[in-house]
Amino acid sequence: MYCKHCGKEIDDKAIVCPYCGVQVGQISAPPKTNTLAIIGFIFAFIMPLVGLICSILGRKNAAECGGNGRGLATAGLIISIVWMAIALISGIAIGCAAAEAILNQGGYY
Repeated sequence: MYCKHCGKEIDDKAIVCPYCGVQVGQISAPPKTNTLAIIGFIFAFIMPLVGLICSILGRKNAAECGGNGRGLATAGLIISIVWMAIALISGIAIGCAAAEAILNQGGYY
């Protein structure tokens, strides 16, 4: 492309003309960081309920961040749901085993 001010040929990706110093391109702001998606993903492993809530909010916040963090928030959702399901199944299994052990202590063999 050519500089609109001095007419010299410059790189197509240039933001400022290296010859005259006039701005020729748009300076784009860096994308916003989706902090809720990051927090949701991390907490999905530590505290799944908190991870689930933050991941849901992170997915909703992804639109404001230009789609940034949507995949991370989705991963946080899936991991949180899987961990909570494992905890629920484990709790039921432990509860059933404990109930069985209590019922079998009555001396009946």
